[in-house]
Amino acid sequence: MNGKVVLVTGAARGIGRAQAIRCAREGADVIAIDLCGPVDSTVTPAASPADLDETAAQVEALGRTASTHIADVRNVEALRAAADEGARQLGGIDAVCATAGITSSGPALELPESAWQDMLDINLTGVWNTIRAAAPYLIERGGGSIVLVSSIAGLKGLRSVAHYSAAKHGVVGLMRTLAQELAPHSIRVNTVHPTNVNTPMIQNEHVRKTFVPHAETPTHEQFADAARNMNLLDIPWVEPEDVANATLFLLSDEARYVTSVALPVDAGSLER
Repeated sequence: MNGKVVLVTGAARGIGRAQAIRCAREGADVIAIDLCGPVDSTVTPAASPADLDETAAQVEALGRTASTHIADVRNVEALRAAADEGARQLGGIDAVCATAGITSSGPALELPESAWQDMLDINLTGVWNTIRAAAPYLIERGGGSIVLVSSIAGLKGLRSVAHYSAAKHGVVGLMRTLAQELAPHSIRVNTVHPTNVNTPMIQNEHVRKTFVPHAETPTHEQFADAARNMNLLDIPWVEPEDVANATLFLLSDEARYVTSVALPVDAGSLER
């Protein structure tokens, strides 16, 4: 990735931060984008501008440059402005990580309409908006690589997250179509599919209660024990760096002929 520029959404923390840092460690500069604020229909604690600044600081500590932008992936014009300014500062865009996402839960027939709509707007339309903003720069470059973050819920159904699963399945369909449409421009498009990842998206009281409904206030240990049941390997979740490592491979020239692939990083959960 030496000398390349990677645009990452959801970069303030979690998988997005790990992707930004991993790419920087391999020589890339980073356009780091995040909402840095709450979404009303979710219970996940919101990232902050300070979180995004910390991502930039860690990128710059590796000797690379970070261009940071607060933008909502639901707003394509804001994304275009961020991509345009980042490309101006760093000299273009070579690769994209469409990572920004939210989670919430509830029975499919009881989901509030706002929860359904926010989920699709951010986790699916937000991915499309990211590509609309960034892909022209890859086309101008004469090639590049795009990784869309899906989930094991993009390859199988999971109870209590119908809206999340629908959006993440949609990301796979988008990837497969983009891989065909962008191949003439030498642009590869793939998805990664994590099991639970050790980020604030799952490390909160609401998600713990979903996994351990019999406990009034589930502990971290109770949550970990319950989460292990999802995976073949004896772990409760993977780390953001595990997803970043898979992303790095797909973005890099080591995967120069890999496109339209749905790559699990799932500890075997798809076989459960």
